[in-house]
Amino acid sequence: MLFFPACLTPAESNAAIDRMEAHFVQHGFGLWAAELRETGELAGFIGLAVPRFMAHFTPCVEIGWRLSERFWGRGLATEGAREAMRYGFEQAKLAEMVSFTVPQNMRSIRVMEKLGMRRDRTGDFDHPLIAEGHPLRHHVLYRLRAADYQEQLRRHSQ
Repeated sequence: MLFFPACLTPAESNAAIDRMEAHFVQHGFGLWAAELRETGELAGFIGLAVPRFMAHFTPCVEIGWRLSERFWGRGLATEGAREAMRYGFEQAKLAEMVSFTVPQNMRSIRVMEKLGMRRDRTGDFDHPLIAEGHPLRHHVLYRLRAADYQEQLRRHSQ
């Protein structure tokens, strides 16, 4: 939660889980629990979500992740996000996916770039669910189209 306005209370956390479960029912995909293969330990979540706010780029599907700090720097976000991306493009047949974060979140930006996402410099926005004037309100937007994903796969298979 380093780049979020505040940690969730237990009630807010429970409500978020309820929303995630409802998202699966409504969309057929969502944010999956991320566990370590070796131990089954919960590391966080990674997956696909339809943002619950309106912005110039919505409706859309976001690829996102949130991992406990002790799991940072191990490639887990990239590994899980690649699988979520594969599911989104190959199974859900999405035309495009987006991801966004605050400009200071270089770890997540590196994950987006490793996934082949490109920054949409005209797409940066002020997050409508974060209060005006808050230092974390401004976000950068990254995108990846299905055609570009397929091109990446083609290049990597050669």
